[in-house]
Amino acid sequence: MSRAAAADSFNGDIGGVVNHLLNFPETIAKLVSPHETHESNGASSIPVDILDTPKEYIFYMDVPGLSKSDIQVTVEEENTLVIRSSGKRKREEEGECKYLRLERRAPPHKVQRKFRLPENSNVSAITAKCENGVLTVLLEKLPPKSKTVQVAIS
Repeated sequence: MSRAAAADSFNGDIGGVVNHLLNFPETIAKLVSPHETHESNGASSIPVDILDTPKEYIFYMDVPGLSKSDIQVTVEEENTLVIRSSGKRKREEEGECKYLRLERRAPPHKVQRKFRLPENSNVSAITAKCENGVLTVLLEKLPPKSKTVQVAIS
């Protein structure tokens, strides 16, 4: 992305800058190989909503049919949030019972998503919960750095 294109896409909007930073690995992957996602080896992408609050970033992902034991949330290279699952929706058939029709969408066998985290992210204070088919990841923000520097007088 050229500087002019980057400047036009942000238009002075801090939210746009944060969104660009959070999607950085995806942007690079699209530039390098526009027809593939950065999640290689057959993994598909998890749709996500990211909320920027004054104290934290909140990631919401729909993961229907997956339990919390099917999902892994990690931080790699100190600034990349990785969410992956190799879980599969279980189909319960008992005895002589069998499905006549399966129309509900099951999540793909493998899903993965990576997010580059902003510098003000507290990676040691990440929590995640999975309830009612929604994975919620909370990422606390670090307090802003002081812009005042005390200079000693000699």
